[in-house]
Amino acid sequence: MLSEKIGNNAGLIWTALEGGELNVKAVKKTTKLTEKDLNLALGWLAREGKIKFNEVEGEHFIKKA
Repeated sequence: MLSEKIGNNAGLIWTALEGGELNVKAVKKTTKLTEKDLNLALGWLAREGKIKFNEVEGEHFIKKA
């Protein structure tokens, strides 16, 4: 089921953020998710209020809320 896969991928991102804020490229590299799967899982976490986004000089960063 797609929602289960998205939830599992969100867990991978959550674990990757244990060390603190990361840029999107680092999260993608760490989790080894495709662009599509990464974006779906980020959307899931953002909707639940679990993560925050920050932009510095055009680069996007993610951290736990």
